[in-house]
Amino acid sequence: MSNRLAKETSPYLKQHADNPVDWYPWGDEAFQVARDSGKPVLLSVGYSACHWCHVMAHESFEDEPTAELMNDLFVNIKVDREERPDVDKIYQTAHQLLTQRGGGWPLTMFLDGDDQRPFFGGTYFPKDARYGMPAFSELLRNVATYYGEKRDEVRSQSARLLDVFTKLEPTPADADSQLDGLPLATARGTFEQTFDRDYGGFGSAPKFPHPTTIDFLLRHWRASASDAEPDIEALFMATLTLTRMADGGLFDHVGGGFCRYSVDRYWQIPHFEKMLYDNGPLLALYAQAALATGDARFADVANATADWMLADMQAENGGFFATRDADSEGHEGLYYLWRPEQVRELLGDDYAVFAQRFGLDKDANFEGQWHLTVRKSISDVAAATGHKEKDVRSTVDSAKQILLAERWKRVAPGRDEKQLTSWNALAIRGLAIAGRALERPDLVDAAIQAANFLQKTLMRDGRLLANYKDGEARLAAYLDDHAFLLDALLELLQARWDTAHLDFAVQIAELMLQHFEDRDGGFFFTADDHEMLIHRPKPLADEAVPSGNGIAALALQRLGFLLGETRYLDAADRTLRASWRAIQEYPHGHVSLLTALEEYLDHPEIVVIRGEAEEIARWRDSAARLYAPRRLVFAISAEAHDLPGALADRAAVDGDTIAYRCLGTHCEMPVTTWEALANQLSEE
Repeated sequence: MSNRLAKETSPYLKQHADNPVDWYPWGDEAFQVARDSGKPVLLSVGYSACHWCHVMAHESFEDEPTAELMNDLFVNIKVDREERPDVDKIYQTAHQLLTQRGGGWPLTMFLDGDDQRPFFGGTYFPKDARYGMPAFSELLRNVATYYGEKRDEVRSQSARLLDVFTKLEPTPADADSQLDGLPLATARGTFEQTFDRDYGGFGSAPKFPHPTTIDFLLRHWRASASDAEPDIEALFMATLTLTRMADGGLFDHVGGGFCRYSVDRYWQIPHFEKMLYDNGPLLALYAQAALATGDARFADVANATADWMLADMQAENGGFFATRDADSEGHEGLYYLWRPEQVRELLGDDYAVFAQRFGLDKDANFEGQWHLTVRKSISDVAAATGHKEKDVRSTVDSAKQILLAERWKRVAPGRDEKQLTSWNALAIRGLAIAGRALERPDLVDAAIQAANFLQKTLMRDGRLLANYKDGEARLAAYLDDHAFLLDALLELLQARWDTAHLDFAVQIAELMLQHFEDRDGGFFFTADDHEMLIHRPKPLADEAVPSGNGIAALALQRLGFLLGETRYLDAADRTLRASWRAIQEYPHGHVSLLTALEEYLDHPEIVVIRGEAEEIARWRDSAARLYAPRRLVFAISAEAHDLPGALADRAAVDGDTIAYRCLGTHCEMPVTTWEALANQLSEE
C-alpha cells in the first residue's frame, strides 16, 4: 500500500510512495504525531536526480526490516530539497555544525519531535556496516536510545546549536565604512592559487563547473582590457576551464548540455544527472565566452546546450523541467554509454573519424563501456585520416545526429517534471543572453515563453510561488526565486523589450523589499510571512546556485540605475554592507556579491535606444556584438508610452533614432547616429 507521499506532487517524494516506511511530508501533521508519541523525527532530504539518494532508498527504505525499525522508533519525514530549500539550508548548516563536515544528499538528520531542533545527523548511511560507517539499523537503535535516555542533553545541545545559528551572520559594516575593491583582487589571487593549469577548474576532484567563478574571471579580464597590462591570466583560467569542460565527459557530446560535476580531475567521468540550474548559467557563460574570444567552439557548445534545453527540458506551457536523473534501468550513466561495435554499425565508413575524435579506439573508460570525451582535435584527426578539417567536422556533426536518434530509442533517465521558479529564471537569463550573443531569435522566443509562464502561472494574489507540478502552483517563493527572476527579466528586456516584463520586474523588486529585506541590510531566504522554522537564514555565500543576496544586490542596482530609483540602490548598498565582513574574510566564497560590489564601485553602463522597431533593433544588435558585461542595452520602440521613472525622460524623437547613454547616475548628451553611439561605446 502507498504511504502519504502518494498525495504529493514532487516526483522525488512520489518515488518513495511505495516504501514500507511510514513517510510523512514536512508539515504540522508529522510534528503533531511526534509530540503526541514522544518519538524523535528522522528527516531525510534528497532530490530525484541524486544517485546516492536512490542507493539509500533501495538499501534501506525499501527493506522491510529496516522500515519496520524506522516506523517503530521514529516519525519519518521525507523532503524534496528542490521544493523546500528553506528546510534543506537549515539542516545542512546544522549537519555541518554537529559533525564538523560538509553536508550533501541524501541528508539524514534526527530532530527533537517537540521543537524540530536537530541533535544528530549525517548524509548517506549504508544498510550494512562499511566505508567506516555503522549499519543504518544499528544507528537507528543507538539514536533512539540516546534520545529516550538523554533528553536533557538533547535539549541542551540543541539550545547551544540555535545560539550558534544566531551568530553565524557577520556584523554589518558601519554606515560610513568605505567599500573598496580589495576583495576583488584577493579572490582573483585565490583562484590563481587553486587553478589546475593542466586541466582547468579549481581544486582537485571532484570538480564542479562553478560558472559564477568563471564569469568573474572573464569580467575581471574585460575590466583590465584598457590597462597597460591586461589580466591575460584571468582570461586563460576562464577559457582553459571552459575548453576542458566542453571536451570532457561533463558535456554530453551527442545530445548537448552538461552533467552536474566530474568525479575526476580531468573532467572525464561525470555524475550523470543533468540539472537545469547548471545548464542555464553555463549556456550564458559559453555564449559570452564566444563573444569575448571569437572562438567558435564556445558558440558550438552554447548552441548544443540551448538545443538540448529546448528539446528535452521545455514543457508545452513554456516553462522548464528541473532535472534528468543520473540512472536509467537501474544503472548510473547507462543512457549515455556506447560500445565501439554499436557505433561502427551505425556509422559505417565514418566510424574511423568519429572513433579517433571521441576515444572509441582507446580503452573503455566507464564500467567496461565508453563515455564519449574528446581525445583528438579536429586537425589531428584530419591529419591522421587524410581528410580536410571541414570534412572531419561535417562527419562528426552528422555522426552525432545519428547517435542521438539511436539514443532516443533507449530507456531515458527519469525526468523530474516539476517547474521551479528560480531555476526557470536561470534558464530565462541564459536563453536571453545566448539569444543575443548567438543571434538566435528562437532562444529569445523560448525565454519569453518561460517568463510569461511564470507570470501567468506562478503569481497568485500578488505573490510569487516557487513550484508548479501537475497543474498546481504551490509553496511560497524564496529569495532566490525573486532575485534570479529580477535578474533574468533585465536580461530579457535587453533581448526584446516588452513593457509588461518591466512592470513584472518592478513588481518582483517591490516584493523583495517588502517581504524579504532585513532593514539592517541584506535579504532573508524566506518571506516575513513564511512558515516559522527554527531559524530564518540570510545566506550570503554561493552554493550550487549563486547567492540570492548577491544576485539581489546586482539586479537591484541595475534596475535602480535604469529607473533612477534610489530605494533599489539603497537596498543594494545595505546588502553589500551587511555582507562586507564575509566578503573580506572569504571573498572567493561570495563571488555573486563580488560582482555586485564591482558594479557598486564601477557603475554599470546603461544605453537606452528609442525609435522605430527595425532600426533600434539594428543598433541594439550591433552593440551586443561586443563582450561588455557591465553594459546594458535596451531598445524601446517609439510606440512605448508611460514608461516609469527615469525612462520617462528617455523620450523618442519623431523621425529619428536616438540613444541615451549613462554611467550610473552620470548621463551624456543623447546621440542620433549609430556612429556617434559607437564612439561613445568605445570609450567604456
